Amino acid sequence: MNRVTPALATALGALVLTALPAHAADTGGSGTHLAHRDSYGTKATYAPEQSARSYQRPPAGFTPVFTENVSRHGSRSATDSEDGDLILALWDKAEAAGQLTGKGEEFGPKVRALQAAMAKVGYGNLSGLGKEEIQETAARTAARLPSLFAGIARDGEKIDVVSSGQARATDSADLYAGALADTYPALKPLIGTTRTDKDLLYFHKADGGAAYRDYLANDRRLADTLAKITDQPKTHRAATSVLRRLFKAAFVEQLADADRVAAAQAVYNLYAIAPAMSEESPGGKGWGMQRYLSASDAAWFGYLSDAEDFYEKGPGFADSDITYKMADVLLDDFFEQVEAKRSGTGTLGAELRFTHAEEIIPLAALMGLPGSTKPVTAAKPYTYASNPWRGADVAPLASNIQWDVYEKNGRFLVRMLYNEQETPFKAACTPIAKGSKFYDLNELERCFGRG
Repeated sequence: MNRVTPALATALGALVLTALPAHAADTGGSGTHLAHRDSYGTKATYAPEQSARSYQRPPAGFTPVFTENVSRHGSRSATDSEDGDLILALWDKAEAAGQLTGKGEEFGPKVRALQAAMAKVGYGNLSGLGKEEIQETAARTAARLPSLFAGIARDGEKIDVVSSGQARATDSADLYAGALADTYPALKPLIGTTRTDKDLLYFHKADGGAAYRDYLANDRRLADTLAKITDQPKTHRAATSVLRRLFKAAFVEQLADADRVAAAQAVYNLYAIAPAMSEESPGGKGWGMQRYLSASDAAWFGYLSDAEDFYEKGPGFADSDITYKMADVLLDDFFEQVEAKRSGTGTLGAELRFTHAEEIIPLAALMGLPGSTKPVTAAKPYTYASNPWRGADVAPLASNIQWDVYEKNGRFLVRMLYNEQETPFKAACTPIAKGSKFYDLNELERCFGRG
């Protein structure tokens, strides 16, 4: 959804904004956001979806011989200052005119403090929480597969680490690899320097994503659908509701409808990113941004964000695979790594990949992972009531897909973890036994149409 209308950008562009020290008082704990997780969309922070204690044991005699993953980078700051700049410019005008509410008076300093914290971290860079999410995921992987990593160290197998090349993905890769080496020091000389593969892990911006980028830029049905979803009376009501918490009624009423939506969207975006920056908040207690929009308004703007991601990156329209076909390159790599292990041509004990929501979301749709199996028609658009897709579940910050590979007498089994939850492959694939989360590699090749 476009966040800044030309009229609002022009009206606010001349104002000079300054960042103040991060000293604003907090009003909410850092865990408050968990009660309304869906409203954060793909900015939701990470938590493993299952306790490792409840994982199924592999069948008798099967031992782990390989593991591979693809992970989104950890929690980060906003990618730029646009939202904070926009709403602070409006706030400055309201303050000068005496048009702030009580909550509005505290809002401006708090946003300036959040902006200062994000600038210090670096826009788009991993936050303290993001670093921990990645390191803790690595530690759980190490704890899950001790015999695998002991075998890698014993046999001198290599661990390949690859990223999209973007700083937050490369930093995540380095942190993950470092955490593995901290757990098993013998692995350190076996872990390769993080390399970049844009075609594999930034495919939406690489040559393979050309048709996809054309879809985003020029598809009339996409543009019309998103405009219709966004431009509903409920959006305008929610926008007015958000702004009325901060500004007096007369000030809000003088704004054009589109500018109200853009300003409220900026407030929502700050709300959504704040939990990712919790460790940088005063005392690490959280920013308390939930004070500035109601749960229902946050949920509505969260839905609009999810709708955009659903149509632009996810299952999308039922008659088109343009949003996820390009993820073939990543799924192929998963299979190729396991097949190399089976054939004896592979020299790796683990393949570790680090990327972005723009890759995780289409891969989930391509693989038919839970929540990503239901595209829509133009006649029946995406809604929360009719579709299970939620950005907070499909691709939260630090989300990951992992395949653990087990072998016995030349037979290879694969178990998938999705955000660390044992997850069945798509319905066309049959596990080795009813209820099992283990699949024969030959069966996966069959049901995914390989060879």
